[in-house]
Amino acid sequence: MRMDRDEFLAWPRKRVTLLGMSGVGKTRLANMLRNDDWFHYSVDYRIGTRYLDEAILDNIKKQAMQVPFLRDLLLSDSIYISNNITVDNLEPLSTFLGMLGNPDFGGLALSEFKRRQQLHLQAEIAAMRDVESFADKAKSIYGYDHFLNDASGSFCEIDNKEVIDSIAANTLMIYIKTSAEDEQFLIQRAANNPKPLYYREEFLDTQLAHYYQERGVEYTAQIDPSDFVRWVFPRLFDTRVPRYQAISDAHGYAISARDAFEVQNADEFLSLIAEAL
Repeated sequence: MRMDRDEFLAWPRKRVTLLGMSGVGKTRLANMLRNDDWFHYSVDYRIGTRYLDEAILDNIKKQAMQVPFLRDLLLSDSIYISNNITVDNLEPLSTFLGMLGNPDFGGLALSEFKRRQQLHLQAEIAAMRDVESFADKAKSIYGYDHFLNDASGSFCEIDNKEVIDSIAANTLMIYIKTSAEDEQFLIQRAANNPKPLYYREEFLDTQLAHYYQERGVEYTAQIDPSDFVRWVFPRLFDTRVPRYQAISDAHGYAISARDAFEVQNADEFLSLIAEAL
C-alpha cells in the first residue's frame, strides 16, 4: 500500500504491518499501542495458538511420556497438558521449533529439524493469510479503529509472492531498519542467548556444509546446538537484511530502529511513520 503523509494521517482506520529482524522493537511498539485503540495481531502468537498448537502439545506430551510418573497420569487421563503461549511468552513455540544437533544437549536430528521447519513455514504463511480477516474483525468484533500486524522475524524468508502482495495491498508496510551498531547488538544478544530460528532449507544446507568443514564435524549429532546458532546467526542476519530491504523498496517504507526505540506513545508513532512517507 502506498500513500503520502496527509493520506496516512487522515486514514480513519489505519492498518500497519511492522517488518524487521527479531529484536528490533516490533512487539514493543505493538504492546504500547494496544492502549491507544490499536489491535495487536501477533503472527508468532497466531502460529503458536492456531496452526502449531497441536504439534507443540504433541511434542510436550512425547517428552512427558518418557517420565513414568507422568506417563501413568496421562494414560489414565488424570492430568492434561495445555499450551499457555502468550504474546509476551512464545517459549512453547520456540521449544517446538528447536535447535539442530546433539540430542544429549537438546538438539534435533536433521530430518526432524527440517520437518519442524517446514511446519513452521506453512504455519507462518497461513497466519499471514489471516491478516486481512483479522483487520476486519479488529473493528467489527473488538471495536478497535486501528490494526497493527506484528510480523515475525522470518517473514522475509517465506518467498511467497501471493502473501507478500496481499499484506502490501491490505496494510501499510513499515520496515524497521537496523544500523551497523544495531546489527552488532542483535548479533551479540543472539550469541549470549542462542534461540531456535527458522532457516530457508537452501540456506541451512549451504551453511551446514560450511559449518561441518570449519568445525571438523562429520554428522549432525556432533553439533553443539547453541554453538551452531551462534555461528550461523550473523550469516542469517546478512541474508535477511537485503531481503527486507527489497520488500520495503517494492511495497513499503522504512524507519530506523533507533527512531522506533525512541517512540513512547501513539502520537509519536504516527509522526514517525508520517515522516517516512
